[in-house]
Amino acid sequence: MIYSMTGFARREERGPWGRLVWELRSVNHRYLEPSLRLPEEFRALEGVIRERIGAQLSRGKVDVSLRWDRSESSDVQLAVNELLVRQLRDAHARIGRILNVERELSPLDLMRWPGVIGEQEPEQGPLHAAALALLDQALAELRDNRRAEGERIAALISERARAVSEIVARVRARLPEVRAAMRARLDARLAEVSADPDIDRLEQELVYQAQRMDVDEELDRLESHVKELQDALQRNEPVGRRLDFLMQEFNREANTLGSKSQDVETTRASVDLKVLIEQMREQIQNIE
Repeated sequence: MIYSMTGFARREERGPWGRLVWELRSVNHRYLEPSLRLPEEFRALEGVIRERIGAQLSRGKVDVSLRWDRSESSDVQLAVNELLVRQLRDAHARIGRILNVERELSPLDLMRWPGVIGEQEPEQGPLHAAALALLDQALAELRDNRRAEGERIAALISERARAVSEIVARVRARLPEVRAAMRARLDARLAEVSADPDIDRLEQELVYQAQRMDVDEELDRLESHVKELQDALQRNEPVGRRLDFLMQEFNREANTLGSKSQDVETTRASVDLKVLIEQMREQIQNIE
């Protein structure tokens, strides 16, 4: 199963605590690199969130954001900072004694002091549990989207791999014709310079030229690489790095085929192979 590194997922849920929204975006990257944007109330979950992302994904730069909108319909509960109230009361009494001024401390004056009154935070346990459960859903959606995109990419790569096999088959089928043409050219050259051709010299030159233009090994390797590529596309594991290495091997054989070519059609085949290999390489950059 092939997975792309590009994908998007969004999950939303409402509850007594308000509305939670996860958004996940992933793009190509050599390694797994999560980037988290969390409300302050969820900072304690950062380690757990990273672990859950790592359990589902192996490569890609992943932007993960959580938005929490508190419930507007629920009654707002106020919390009184009793410790601060007592400290302010005692400070008021001490200052009054120092200044020899008696003035009653108004509760309204205390309520205006920063930090005395605040909204009571909802219980963190249920809120965090809901956020993590929703994250799992978002990760599953992202994984499904990356798999669908990966399958599309795999189909494109497989199609180009078949085209590589077709080119290899055409080059191999033409080898006898190419060798015969080479022998005919050598015969003609020897006939031009000598009325009595040296058969031994001709055979030596034929062997030398045949060794120089022997591409059987390159064709065999290209076929082997195609098979390995198709096998890798069927594996249920990350194969992006392996496929990227294979493209280097493909390119090496195509270059050698072109350098050994003594034939216009073989040279053209080498160029066509390089085009296909580059197209596959670009697609493979997206694979996990």
